[in-house]
Order: sequence, then structure tokens, then C-alpha cells
Amino acid sequence: MPLRHITQVSGKAVPVPGADMDTDRIIPSRFLKCITFDELAGKMFWDERFDQSGRPAGHPIDSPSHAGAALIFGGENFGCGSSREHAPQAIRRSGIQGIVAESFAEIFFGNSTGIGLPCAAASHEDLAAAMKLTEEHPELIWTLDLERMQLRSALAAFPISMPEEPREALIRGRWDAIADLMNTAEAVEALSARQPMPRAR
Repeated sequence: MPLRHITQVSGKAVPVPGADMDTDRIIPSRFLKCITFDELAGKMFWDERFDQSGRPAGHPIDSPSHAGAALIFGGENFGCGSSREHAPQAIRRSGIQGIVAESFAEIFFGNSTGIGLPCAAASHEDLAAAMKLTEEHPELIWTLDLERMQLRSALAAFPISMPEEPREALIRGRWDAIADLMNTAEAVEALSARQPMPRAR
């Protein structure tokens, strides 16, 4: 099974400001009854994007100037709340390929990197500057570079951070646990063969 090395993500960005963006806001609970994660495409931030009548509420995600964004710029404690894996799945399947925020809830971070959705942290000041530039120049292309640990565009560059183990997994293409297991089938079989057989009682 081929490995997908994720060293950088480039594209337009969309600011989704505010602290404590919990998973229920990212994907409301009524969408959790989906049969496959593919059904979550386009559903992220649904209740913030539309009112109870289904009319658009003017969320940045739906702004024509941010159409096709590959990156989300978020605030502190992004992905807090319940541990639902549907939250990063909804984001990833809606076309977002990376998130830069002040900090991330631990389980959300793990669920995200486990599906190839890199989450990098930046300072409050740097993110505020990046959001301002994105609002003034929505066509600006940003690059989330996991090798140089940098968020950059033609107008600015900011340092980012990420724990080393998930960063290495993304760069080396070892973030997909199932693919990793399938690619090491011989080693798994060899280990299994060395294990003692259980004794009948």
C-alpha cells in the first residue's frame, strides 16, 4: 500500500476565529448517524453557517473570497469537547488539508493527524497577523511547511510548532495506522510465528 508523505500544504486560507471551537460546533451531533464519513463533506460548522430556516448566516467558510481554501486559521483550544472523530473527518472531507491554531484539544489533534490532517500551532500574535492578511488578501496562498516548521506566504512568514512524533509520522508517510500495518505484513507474520501457542486446559 503506497505511503503518502505530507511535508507541506499550500492553498488559500479561511479564518475561523475564536477560542474553544468544540467538536459539536464543528459537526453537530445529528450528523453522526452517517453511514460513511464521506457523507460529512460540506457539513462542517453547519449550525454556525446557517440559521434555523436554512438561510446562510455569513460564515467565513461560505464567503466566495475563501472558496476552495485548503487551510483553516483557528484560535485557542481548537477541537475541544467530545472526542468524536467525525469532527476532523468533516473538516478533511470538506476540502481542508491543514489547520493552524493557537492550540488544539489533545484527542482532536490525534484524530486529525491520524487521517493525514496536519494541525500546527502558532502564537496568538502571529495568527492574528495571518488572519488580518487573509482578510485583506483572500487570494493569498499560504504554505504550511512541516519540514521548515513555518507558515508562510508572499507577504509574511511565521514559526509554527508540532510535537515531533506526529510531525515525523506525517513527513515519513507513517500517519495511517492501517496502511502502516498492511505494509509490514511480513514482520507481523514473523512476530506471530514466534509467539508460543496457547496451551489447552
